[in-house]
Amino acid sequence: MVKELKAREYKRFEDIKQIRADGTEFWSARELAPALEYTKWENFQNVIKRAMIACENSGRSVEECFPEVRKTSNMPKGGTKPMVDYELTRYACYLIMQNGDPRKEVIALGQTYFAIQTYRQEVADHFNELDEDRRRLVVRGDIKQWNQMLAETAHNAGVITNEEFAIFQNAGYMGLYGGLDVDDIHKKKNLEVGQKILDYMGSTELIANLFRISQTEEKLRKDEVDNAKTATSIHYSVGKEVRSAIEKIGGTMPEDLPTPEKSIQEIEKEQMAQLKAKAKAGKLMLDE
Repeated sequence: MVKELKAREYKRFEDIKQIRADGTEFWSARELAPALEYTKWENFQNVIKRAMIACENSGRSVEECFPEVRKTSNMPKGGTKPMVDYELTRYACYLIMQNGDPRKEVIALGQTYFAIQTYRQEVADHFNELDEDRRRLVVRGDIKQWNQMLAETAHNAGVITNEEFAIFQNAGYMGLYGGLDVDDIHKKKNLEVGQKILDYMGSTELIANLFRISQTEEKLRKDEVDNAKTATSIHYSVGKEVRSAIEKIGGTMPEDLPTPEKSIQEIEKEQMAQLKAKAKAGKLMLDE
């Protein structure tokens, strides 16, 4: 229940995120203020100023993280007046959370959300430098969070019973895997009972599924779907579109990609063992 609440609360930040024509993202300070329950712009502007100081002290450019823009707002009795806004980067939002009112629960949620997103961006920036095992861990972690959000959104869209959800999940896989459902993929990978197919996918296959999951969640929410049949149809269609895109660029179909020998759990255990070894050698502090 707590995780579902957080996923729902995180959406308030996702919903107001804006994307420029060049693909870069930003949050309008004027929209972020009410999302953080600041009713007076002057109070929120003080938080922004403290965040700017923190930004400068961190060695980053205030102008790049907090670009100022001029807008106009409509007056109640007619006419307009100029106003200041800021197109905040993810890092700027993170600093705002760090300098916001700690008594506000939404500030704590924002700190977590933007800390995670900032970390993910840093990881994404260096994704190509990671080895295959680390790529799998990164994408699998994203899928866990998106699957959680998809489950909640699907439930809100009318996918209520366990049977409906199983049909809904199978539809997404069938669209992406050319008609193969969960059991078919499980058998094709020669997995044992209890082993999850997502834990036995390479990074390329995981990324295809991440796109399927995230795009389905977004479409269900934006289209305000209200019944299980439509939700299931959309999941299938999105999966099929992702498959079509892979085909158009000449990629390998997901069912034909090799199954890694190691599971995600095995990779995690190996990395934890390495961390513990470094801790014993005095090279790393690790809370065990």
